[in-house]
Amino acid sequence: MADIQGTYDDLFSAVPTRLAALLDEGDVGGSVTVFVDGEPVVDVWGGFADADRTAPWERDTITNVFSTTKTMTALCALMLADRGELDLDAPVARYWPEFAAAGKEKVLVRHLLSHTAGLPHWEGPVEEMYDWEAVTARLAAQPPLWEPGTAAGYHSLTQGFLVGEVLRRITGRTVGQFLAQEVTGPLGADFHIGLPAEHDDRVAPTVPPPGRDEDYTAAAANPGPDAAPATGTAFRVRDANSVAWRRGQIPAASGFGNARSVALVQSALACGGTVRDVRLLSAAGAERATEEQFSGEDRVIGMAQRYGLGYGLFGTTFGWGGWGGSLVMIDPDARMVVAYATDQMREPAEDTRGLDLVMSAYDGLQGLR
Repeated sequence: MADIQGTYDDLFSAVPTRLAALLDEGDVGGSVTVFVDGEPVVDVWGGFADADRTAPWERDTITNVFSTTKTMTALCALMLADRGELDLDAPVARYWPEFAAAGKEKVLVRHLLSHTAGLPHWEGPVEEMYDWEAVTARLAAQPPLWEPGTAAGYHSLTQGFLVGEVLRRITGRTVGQFLAQEVTGPLGADFHIGLPAEHDDRVAPTVPPPGRDEDYTAAAANPGPDAAPATGTAFRVRDANSVAWRRGQIPAASGFGNARSVALVQSALACGGTVRDVRLLSAAGAERATEEQFSGEDRVIGMAQRYGLGYGLFGTTFGWGGWGGSLVMIDPDARMVVAYATDQMREPAEDTRGLDLVMSAYDGLQGLR
């Protein structure tokens, strides 16, 4: 069995056992953390931080968690809403006047958070994503694919720019700056949007699925009628492993951290807005994450989805996952958060690792009751 490092409560031994099994099955490396009542009951890691399996995954190894980053950006928006600085029911153009172009004057802030704004696709070159002004100008000029609020289609890359520009107009700060100053700094959480160079040596680069190379591209497993067109920009693993991507502010997808940092931050939403004596939100503000905005078939990924305010809704739990397998699941009823971060991609249609780890955590939770 693969060697697993870290600590865990014996009641939750199924979690490290499952991580070891994933490594035995061929995964390169990863970390899993379970928080209950704002404290870790599992904090484990194992495997390697490089495709050649020469550098062990360490306690402070970080990796790109892709769309799990969206939960960090959403938290920032919910915090501003809770402070009364952002009205989620206001037109986006109230904060970003240029956005009203091309039929978008009725797009509301909550549409951005719930993938219902009608702007699901990045239509510029990959390189332009690192130029915030160019990105936001392009999105402001773009017409929606459907009447905003009437349908949902996963905004895989665009959501972070859209929400992020609203936050920037209000605070004068990028999402990465706001997150660092208002969330991860006070909590001591090792998570970054716009990774400083001094952390590069801790990064586990993303490893493509078995049989694939770094030209592997992101695509929906069961594409819907508004899936990305074949002529659209193809985002590859090699792009995600670039220095430009690490430094960039792509608040839907370029977050770097590990399971511990993701679980710590998102525990605020599992624990009524406060974790480790740091109050990020009021209890009512934390509950807003689960206000259902859409339920039905997602026009981009071709599957039934329920979206809250920045989070996917799954029964009484909520959270989201990222390209390649990383995931966070939040259960306010149990005051539990499960987070998984990995450098090993698998084909999306075959990847159940995050769900398996969540179910393993519930095995331990039963023992606490």
